[in-house]
Amino acid sequence: MANIKSQIKRNRQNLKRHQRNRGVRSEINTRTRTALEAIDNDAPDASEAVRLAVKRIDKAAQKGVLHRNTAARNKSRLVRRLNAENDG
Repeated sequence: MANIKSQIKRNRQNLKRHQRNRGVRSEINTRTRTALEAIDNDAPDASEAVRLAVKRIDKAAQKGVLHRNTAARNKSRLVRRLNAENDG
């Protein structure tokens, strides 16, 4: 347990950020899963689901929850899968 005032505050901040980031990551995973299920089931709203997932991934990268290269990779995989389903 920290006994330096600044470290106690830092621990509090880290805990709050950790909770916030977990929520953001959870939403990204949910939206990605929804988009993948829509793509696999040839749902008419698959492109909309992918758009929403990409939007959340972009926001997470912007806020620093995800690294920008990780965000780019996830978006690329989603869009490639959507296009593969539409072409094939």
